[in-house]
Amino acid sequence: SSSEWNDYNDVVAIKFTEDIMPYLIDLKRNFTQYLITDIMELNSKYSIILYKWFSMNYNQYDTYKGTSKRTKNQINQMKNPYIDIQELRKMTNTVSEYERIFDFEKNILKTALEEINKHTHFSITYDKIKKGRSISGIQFYIDKKVAKNSLPYKENDSEYIKDKVQQEQEQQELFNKAVQNKYTTILGENLLIGFRDMQDVTKMANLQKQVYPLYDELKKLRGMNGVKYHVSYVANHKNGAESQLQNIVKYLKRSIEQYLQIVKIQNID
Repeated sequence: SSSEWNDYNDVVAIKFTEDIMPYLIDLKRNFTQYLITDIMELNSKYSIILYKWFSMNYNQYDTYKGTSKRTKNQINQMKNPYIDIQELRKMTNTVSEYERIFDFEKNILKTALEEINKHTHFSITYDKIKKGRSISGIQFYIDKKVAKNSLPYKENDSEYIKDKVQQEQEQQELFNKAVQNKYTTILGENLLIGFRDMQDVTKMANLQKQVYPLYDELKKLRGMNGVKYHVSYVANHKNGAESQLQNIVKYLKRSIEQYLQIVKIQNID
C-alpha cells in the first residue's frame, strides 16, 4: 500500500496494492464485522465497546443458525450471551471504577444500552445474575429490529420466500466474484471505490453484473492496460461529479459505455 499527502488542502490519499486486497476483502467473513453506520451514531466509548461485542456474538449466531455445525445450546448462547461481571469490567476498562454494581449499572451499562437501542439495529435487554447475594454476571438478550421496509404479510408466501432466497444467493455469488475480480483491485487503487464499498454486497454485485462485463469487452479491444488507462482517466476527471459518484455503479457504467463507443469507432477507422 502507499499514501500521499497533499499539504495544499490537507488531503491524505491511501492506495491499497493488489497484495493487500484479499486481506481487506476477507474481513467480510470475520465475526467482528459491524455496521459503520451504527458505530457513527454512538458517542460513548462504552457503547462502542459493547456494540462490537454484541455484533461479534450476533454474527456468529447469524452464521450458525439453521446449520448442524453448532448445538442448539451453543447457538442460543451466541444470541443471548452471558458475561461474568469481572470480564465485563475488563472489557470496558472499568475494573477500578464504579466499584458498586449500582453505579456500574447506572453509568456504564444502562447508558450504553440506551444509546445502542436508540441508534443501532440492535435491541438489547439484560438480566443480572446473582451468585449468593452478589451479582456475578450479566445475561444479555440480543434482538434485531425489524426493518421499516419489511413486508411481514409475505413471510408465509412460499413463492416469495423462494424467489427472495434465490435472489440473495445470486447476489452473494456475484459479490464473491466481484471481490476476487482484478477490476475491483484497479478501482480500489484509483480510489473510485473504498473499503466500505467493498463490504457492500449490493454495490459489488452490481459492479460484477453491470460494469465488469463492459471492462471485459474493453480488455478484448485494448488489453488490460486499456482498462487501466480508462479507469485512471475516470479517476483523474471525477472532480465536479460528486453528485454522480454517489451512485458509483451508474457512473462507472456510463463512463465505460461512452468510452467503448469511441474505441469501436477508432477501430473502424
